Amino acid sequence: MTKNDTSTARRTPPVGGFQEIDGRRLFVHRSGSGGPAVVFLPGASAVGLDYFGVQQEVSQFTTAVVYDRGGTGYSDPLPLPRTATAVATELRELLRAQGIPGPYVLVPHSLGGFYAHRFAQLYPRDVAGLVWLDAFHRDWDDFMPSEAHLAAVERMAPGREQLEQMRPALREMFAELHADHPEHMRQALVEAKVSDEWTEVGIAERTGLAALAAELRAGPAIPDVPVVALTVVGTDPGQKALTSERTLREMHDGRTRLDAALVSAVSHGEQRILSDTAHHRLCFDRPDAVIQAIRDVIDRAARP
Repeated sequence: MTKNDTSTARRTPPVGGFQEIDGRRLFVHRSGSGGPAVVFLPGASAVGLDYFGVQQEVSQFTTAVVYDRGGTGYSDPLPLPRTATAVATELRELLRAQGIPGPYVLVPHSLGGFYAHRFAQLYPRDVAGLVWLDAFHRDWDDFMPSEAHLAAVERMAPGREQLEQMRPALREMFAELHADHPEHMRQALVEAKVSDEWTEVGIAERTGLAALAAELRAGPAIPDVPVVALTVVGTDPGQKALTSERTLREMHDGRTRLDAALVSAVSHGEQRILSDTAHHRLCFDRPDAVIQAIRDVIDRAARP
């Protein structure tokens, strides 16, 4: 278990505020009105405000919520990694404390897929629909080459020394990704995301992937709600440098089949394949695709 540096809690978010849950502060920013509320679940090393641009567009037609789960981002520190149950129950408590009624459209990205699935297992009536943003799934290992199994992904994650060497490049990448954020927000986010404490959090969250999948396999599949899965088959240069072309092809094929299985398991599921962006760039390069998927899930959820 990794204990986050307490300095994380002293960072001041450039927008939004805090909700106290069980004596801890969770960062949350909500905008818009109406329902069903759309809730974004960040990936590892991501924070709620990474999805700010998409959130602002969604808030034009419904309530949109971004937040940092406990131990990450601007929220108070906690030992990491955590169970999917802990994260899912925390999110439900947060939404209730904020007076945001369900059911919700959950929008998980990457690691957030595990937590969204657990939320749906525990509170199926609180889920109106799902927008799957190239997210992890409990059956990942069944579709991926052995080199990309969850245990291997944990081992392949960059360590502290590698990330230290990458810091200048990461700073440049984050500045480019957040170029459309308001200036005060962009600067604060870039500095925080390359900080030691947020870097440590990203490393720690990636150490429990196989355990999260096992936790989810003990429960039911996602409920029969509208689902749109955005499957990313574009590759960023960093990934190409670290992974063979064969493995990348097998991973893209596996991810495509995995999301196809996900949407085929519900009555109103649809897969949309995107080849013009990379996994971590999805909401920055293709906000239009994300927003359209959210609109379509809300529309389908409203039908009898």
